[in-house]
Amino acid sequence: MKNLNEKLSQALDVEPIEIKETATELVEASNSIENDAEYARNNIKVLIQKGSDAADHIVEIAKQSEHPRAFEVAANLLKNLADMNKDLLEIQKRKQDLNQKITNNTQNVNIDKAVFVGSTAELIKQLRENK
Repeated sequence: MKNLNEKLSQALDVEPIEIKETATELVEASNSIENDAEYARNNIKVLIQKGSDAADHIVEIAKQSEHPRAFEVAANLLKNLADMNKDLLEIQKRKQDLNQKITNNTQNVNIDKAVFVGSTAELIKQLRENK
């Protein structure tokens, strides 16, 4: 693609168009998203497991002490666990959205205006050279 861009720029005597994102950069971004999402998911899973174990103990302590503050702490911990479960699902949704966005960026390339100044013979010659 870069070769074609340079040749057309030379043939038309214009500045070449810089392509901001290459396919390699998009693949690297996709891999980075996968790695980061997996890391975050693993961390949240560990926190949920530890929080669940702690919740069991705190609920038991609250039952035994029958102290209002102990029940308040238990309720807050359970709420935080529910929020972490929502965060776990949100990570998956965001990962899918980002992967879809990357896929759309590689598929949807629109050229608004393409102008060739020259004869038909020159255009055919350029096209044959690029094949």
